[in-house]
Amino acid sequence: MSQTLVEPIKAPPAKRDLTTLPRFSDRVFRGVVTGGGLSSLVILGLIFSFLAYQGFSVLRSQGLHFITGSTWAIAQDDAGNIIASQTKFGIAAMLVGTILCSIIAVVIAVPISVLSALFLNFYAPPTIKKIMVAVIDLMAAFPSILFGLWGFFVLMPSVEYWAKLLHKYFGFIPFFKMEVPVFTRSPFVAGVVLAVMIIPIITSVSREIFSQTPLDRIQAAYALGANRWGMIKAVALPYGRSGVVGGAMLGLGRAMGETVAVYTVLNIVYQVNWHVLLGAGGNVASMILLKFGDAGPDEIKALMAAGLVLFLLTLVVNSMANFIVKRTGKSGR
Repeated sequence: MSQTLVEPIKAPPAKRDLTTLPRFSDRVFRGVVTGGGLSSLVILGLIFSFLAYQGFSVLRSQGLHFITGSTWAIAQDDAGNIIASQTKFGIAAMLVGTILCSIIAVVIAVPISVLSALFLNFYAPPTIKKIMVAVIDLMAAFPSILFGLWGFFVLMPSVEYWAKLLHKYFGFIPFFKMEVPVFTRSPFVAGVVLAVMIIPIITSVSREIFSQTPLDRIQAAYALGANRWGMIKAVALPYGRSGVVGGAMLGLGRAMGETVAVYTVLNIVYQVNWHVLLGAGGNVASMILLKFGDAGPDEIKALMAAGLVLFLLTLVVNSMANFIVKRTGKSGR
């Protein structure tokens, strides 16, 4: 008689406990990331508090004149003591120079950066792209003093010639009108140097955004009969415009806070100058660099107040950039 083997019935496995609690490694990683993010906010808060504490007395004594006035004069008696009632601190000319140089830099840098990013992503061969990306990333890390010296010794003669051409053919525009033909060390020269400085930054950000353009949309554009430039206009540019705006605002913040490069190629003159070709002006950061070495206690407080105004101005620009990115952050069709 044949015997049938009957397998013993196995007991069902034990039920697993389902939980939503993160693992220990996840909690550690979350803590490290959260601490790193909060530390940047704490550092910024401490910087703001320090500048506000140091410069509050000057802001209170000078009032609105500190923002609207262009006089930077320290009155002293025979004993060398500062006469507070006659001392005037005003940074209006430096604020105008900061905004003017930064706008010139962004106007020059953004088109070049966007075209460079498009070339690297959609036209450049892989070998050339790899070399150019490495060079652009390296340029973004160059010290500003190198750009300043290069701008002073190499770029300034050519930029002066460009300034004369602008005055000759666009002199009917008030910004390019020159009553005194002084083209050396002008806001235009400083703006060109700043543009060269921020082109690598804007190009890197724009290139990363354009490289994330969805492949299915690119292929769909080609399938509908679009050529390469038509695909860029219909897909890549609409998809990456928020990144371009963010990169431009990042470059603008870098240009507004630049010190050594502007100090090297721009004359520091305490008068409001809206003529981009006239060799007079300055910015807040370069003024702080110029004055800090020989400043007394009261003037140092005034320089701290100027740094606070520049800090707030940069914060406003970054807030505007965040708002613009959110409003324009739409994908290509």
